[in-house]
Amino acid sequence: MNMTFLQGLLSSISTRTRLLGNASNAVQGSDAHLHALASACETLMQRGGEASQIMTAQRALTHYQQLEPEERQAFFKLLADEYAAEPQAIHAAYQAYCESEDNAALEKLFNACEPRRQDLLRRLNLCPGGTFELVKMRADLLKQLRHAPDLAALNSDFSHLFNSWFNRGFLVLESIDWNTPAAVLEKLIQYEAVHAISDWRDLRRRLDPEDRRCYAFFHPATGDEPLIFVEVALCKGIPDNVQRILEHGEEVPMDEADTAVFYSISNCQAGLKGVSFGNFLIKQVVQELSRELPQLKNFVTLSPVPGFADWLAEQRTSQSVTLSQPLQTFLESGESSGLPAAVHKEFMRLAAHYLVEAKHRSGQPLNPVARFHLGNGASLHRLNWLGDISSKGMQQAHGLMVNYLYQLDRIEQNHEAYTRNYSVVCANDIRRLAGQADQYFSTEANA
Repeated sequence: MNMTFLQGLLSSISTRTRLLGNASNAVQGSDAHLHALASACETLMQRGGEASQIMTAQRALTHYQQLEPEERQAFFKLLADEYAAEPQAIHAAYQAYCESEDNAALEKLFNACEPRRQDLLRRLNLCPGGTFELVKMRADLLKQLRHAPDLAALNSDFSHLFNSWFNRGFLVLESIDWNTPAAVLEKLIQYEAVHAISDWRDLRRRLDPEDRRCYAFFHPATGDEPLIFVEVALCKGIPDNVQRILEHGEEVPMDEADTAVFYSISNCQAGLKGVSFGNFLIKQVVQELSRELPQLKNFVTLSPVPGFADWLAEQRTSQSVTLSQPLQTFLESGESSGLPAAVHKEFMRLAAHYLVEAKHRSGQPLNPVARFHLGNGASLHRLNWLGDISSKGMQQAHGLMVNYLYQLDRIEQNHEAYTRNYSVVCANDIRRLAGQADQYFSTEANA
């Protein structure tokens, strides 16, 4: 049978069904959608031909889209409770394994332990567009978790499946420029999470010049929806201020560029939280740029430091740290003109302490951006005073920005050091600054 014809036929049928469903659903209450969704899920778990399962999956997802937030929580509760693994089946399979301890019994035990909802999610994934609908469904679930911690097991099931469905082997790296279809470019504006893109002119400044690059990972099942993208500036020397990159004055000739700067990395799909893309993306982009421009010597980020201002405020509130009056004035007003050099040094020592010594309860660095780049094998290379003077940059880090350095011959070594001990690999001057910050902390805080 011609598979292309069959796929097209099924897609056409499911589209017509969705349109008809939407028309009839307009006169139904959302409670009816919840009951219809539950019924479709039960039908989907029964045996049936592939075509009928695709249609049932499409019907179920269409009903889900019509639910109100409270009904979605009820549906998630249904999945968590009614589609869990069966305890009796687990006990029976475990008893059988204890008696035989062979691979066949182990396989049955494994299957018994898997919650039924994982199989349901796989079947919902059968229909055209099902993968992306499930990603959006998990985004809804993540919003519920804080108020409904009993849904954590369901979230783990989504995470387990997505880490398989979205593994590196399925990802496609695409270079994005001003000639990329507008449907994709619009999504860059929508999903940019680090330095907001104000309009199409702003986007063009980031994509069109010769010294700019943008790369994104896509997945065959999500179409033109990017999963993550990175914006790159090609520079002469390592930059210390993001405004000069964003405003983009004079272009750097390609024969003079010696540094690739990753100045914005944005995850696009909230429903894929916990699925790692960034480490693969940066490493592959480094390889791509190295082949295209072999004269490049430095691969660095110009990264924000979210949470630094909040951390410093907590230290001041708890009186764990004693700051000079000029520095306190700067932290409160943001006015940097006329500050003595000693105040600048005081600020940088505290910033170095935060990035090197402040720890999350897991033992990793407290700063999430540091965890990401150090875990990818980068090193903490330089701290940049007033590297981002936008309102967002001043609010989250008093203007501080950081360069993380990716050295091709040290990435794996740095990654292993971080994985083993959460070691913060950093430049000597940063570690020295971090040590000098002890003078500002009380004895109790250092204990």
